[in-house]
Amino acid sequence: MRAARLSAVTAVAAVTALTAVTGCTEKSDAKDGDRVIAVTATDSKCETSKQEISSGHVELAIENKGSKVTEVYVLFPDDRVVTERENIGPGTKQRVTAEVKAGDYQIACKPGMKGEGIRQALKVTGGQVAKRDPRLDKAVAAYREYAQEQADATLPLAGTFAKAVKAGDLEAAKEAFAPSRLGWERTEPVAESFGDIDPKVDTRADGLEAGQKWTGWHRLEKSLWEDKKISAEDKTLADQLITDLTDWQKRVGKAEITPTSMANGAKELLDEVATGKISGEEDRYSHTDLVDFKANIEGAQEAYELLRAVAQENDAALVTELDKQFAALNTLLDKYRPNTSSYDFVSYDTVTEAQRKELSDAVNALAEPLSKLAAAVAK
Repeated sequence: MRAARLSAVTAVAAVTALTAVTGCTEKSDAKDGDRVIAVTATDSKCETSKQEISSGHVELAIENKGSKVTEVYVLFPDDRVVTERENIGPGTKQRVTAEVKAGDYQIACKPGMKGEGIRQALKVTGGQVAKRDPRLDKAVAAYREYAQEQADATLPLAGTFAKAVKAGDLEAAKEAFAPSRLGWERTEPVAESFGDIDPKVDTRADGLEAGQKWTGWHRLEKSLWEDKKISAEDKTLADQLITDLTDWQKRVGKAEITPTSMANGAKELLDEVATGKISGEEDRYSHTDLVDFKANIEGAQEAYELLRAVAQENDAALVTELDKQFAALNTLLDKYRPNTSSYDFVSYDTVTEAQRKELSDAVNALAEPLSKLAAAVAK
C-alpha cells in the first residue's frame, strides 16, 4: 500500500506523530559531511546540496519545508527504487542511508505523495563499492530467498481468492482475501521498488493517479464487502490480479537489495502500519487490517534478524532496544487473535480508539530505533 493513498488529514496526523520521534532528533551517522546530501523539499521544489558523489554509502538529510506530506526517493534511470522515505510531514526532518554504485540516478521529491515528483539528477562516480562484511552478503542472499519464497507462496493463495471471485462465491472470496495478501505485505518494499506493480495490485480508490484504472485487491475488496456482489468485471479483475502477481513473482529475483535497503525496507513497513493500518484505511471495507499489520511486522522483523549480528557489533544498545520493542509489539498484537498460531485476528472495526492509540504508541516506539538500523549496518 503506497502511503500516498492516505487522506491528507489522516496522513498529516499520522506522520506528525511518527516523525516527532524519528525525524527531528535523529543525529547523522555519516562518517563525514562529504557523504551527506541535504534534500530540501517544498510544495514546488526539490533542492539537493550535491549533484555528484562517489560510490558507497550516502545519507540523505531531508527537510520538508512545504505544506504537504512528501516522499523522497533515490531512483535508477528506469525508475526502480534504490531507497525511499515516505510520509515526511510538513516542517519535519528525516534521514535515510543508502548504498549506491557508480552510475546515473535521480533524487525525486513527491509533494502530496502523487505523480512523478520533482527530480534532480545525481551522478555517482568511482568503481566498485568497497567490499562489505561477508555476514551482510549472507544477509542479503537470505533476504532475497525470503522475498522469493513469499512471492511464490502468494500465488496459490491469491489463486484461491481469484477462483472464488470467478465462481461468484462471495463468502469463499471473503475468507480467502486476507490470507492472499500475507506474502505481499511481508515484502512490500521489494515489490514497490519496481514502481509499476504496486499501483496495479494494491491501490485504494483515493490513491489513483489521473487516468489510472482501479484494479487489484482493494477494488475487489470493495465489491465483496461494500457492494456485496460479484460482477462480471470483478471476475476479469481477479484474472488481472493473478497476472500482475505472477509478474511480481518473476521479477523478485531481479530486485536490487543491499543491507541498507533491507533496513530501510523494515522501517518502511513500520510506516505502512503507522499511516495505513492504525487508521483503518488500508482494508476499509473488510476490516482485516490486523492481518496486514502482523505481516508488515513479520517482514520488518525478518530483515532485522538477518542484519542483527552486524548491528549488535556496531550498536549493541540499538539492538537491545529493537529486541525489546519488537517483543512488546508482537505481544500486544497477540491480544487481538484468539489463536496465536493463526492469522484469525478480530475485525478492526471492533478495536476501540483507545486500543488503536495503544497500538500506535507501540509502533512508534519500535519505529524510532528501527530508523537507525540502516546507519548501524553501514558503519
